Amino acid sequence: MASKLSGGEVDLPDFFADLVRCETRLYNALNDRLRERHGIVTSQFEFLRFLRDHPGARVADIAAEFAIGVGATSKSADRLEKQGWIVRQPNPSDRRSSLLALTDDGARLVDAAEKTFTGGLAALIGDTLDGSSAAAAARALSKLRSVLERDQIGTPTG
Repeated sequence: MASKLSGGEVDLPDFFADLVRCETRLYNALNDRLRERHGIVTSQFEFLRFLRDHPGARVADIAAEFAIGVGATSKSADRLEKQGWIVRQPNPSDRRSSLLALTDDGARLVDAAEKTFTGGLAALIGDTLDGSSAAAAARALSKLRSVLERDQIGTPTG
């Protein structure tokens, strides 16, 4: 169902439903493409991409970025490590945590998968929204995300 606009006002429950359903459908479509072409799913791709772009990140850093629990993030890291895509290295400034890094195989995988991911997004979004619509949506969602993150809304406790 599309969000109802009446006199410039947005039906917020409909807006929420549209936002969540769009996210779910985009995520699932990208999951299918990544699984078919690279043997990974979207969450694994995002984890690997974050590590590529933030070398030496800790599990807690990744959990904070994706607003998920530290335990779930650690289990994801375990699975990626078992696949040989990441390694845990001692954290010289905190013995209780480790730093995560991509292996050469992980770096090759994320670089190849990024082409599939970006192409998929371009096809799914670019075919529907023109440049100005996509730019307006991106600005609005970025602003909303910034406020939610600044105020630590929706941050898991564990």
